[in-house]
Amino acid sequence: MAHHPEQGWSLLCNGVLLFEDTGELLPDGQIIAPHRPEGTNPVMTAA
Repeated sequence: MAHHPEQGWSLLCNGVLLFEDTGELLPDGQIIAPHRPEGTNPVMTAA
């Protein structure tokens, strides 16, 4: 496994590339599009 949050991706031990936007690239080249739930934008507030 390789984790590169500064680049927005991780390589899992099964060969799947997992992207921060929830998209995936499978070892056979198949693409799984980002699948975030609608209307759940995280909100950050300054302290």
